[in-house]
Amino acid sequence: MINALESTSTRPYLIRALYEWCTDNGFTPYVAVLVDDTVQVPREYVKNGEIVLNVSFDATSSLKLGNEFIEFKARFAGSAREIVVPIGRVIAIYARENGQGMAFPAPAVSALPADGEAPAPSAAPRMPLRDASRGTEGDAGKVVHLVSADPVEDASAQGGEAPTDPSAEPPRPPSSGGAKPSLKRIK
Repeated sequence: MINALESTSTRPYLIRALYEWCTDNGFTPYVAVLVDDTVQVPREYVKNGEIVLNVSFDATSSLKLGNEFIEFKARFAGSAREIVVPIGRVIAIYARENGQGMAFPAPAVSALPADGEAPAPSAAPRMPLRDASRGTEGDAGKVVHLVSADPVEDASAQGGEAPTDPSAEPPRPPSSGGAKPSLKRIK
């Protein structure tokens, strides 16, 4: 019998389930990734130690959502790139159109970078999962709405096509006020 410590992570299964939910409902699945040396992405698109990738069928080629890695090929500024993301570096998967999805706890910092300096504070995730009713960190795998204080207009609302570039910044649901991004738990 396998105990809880020996079982495999639920994260890859939840990512695959939400990917399928997005595609079944006609939504565009995006993954937010905390970037480090184990992540193979175009570094010029990394902002604050994170990258958001469009993993839809139209934006990727040879997509594999495995238990250890998410792997695919995509075009960035017209140039084909191979993308490899360890599952443990995925901090959220959500639908671009409505922000519904799931956030995961950020991976623990295990070692110093190769240059020996401490990691930059900006490498911390911007979307902590909070359980407001308890005022503590929420459990992994809570279903959340991703909410932002700075909405981005959807290209399709302007009569154009929505971008399929995996590095394109996803439109965010509108919010009121000038608050920082937050997560809302859905029961």
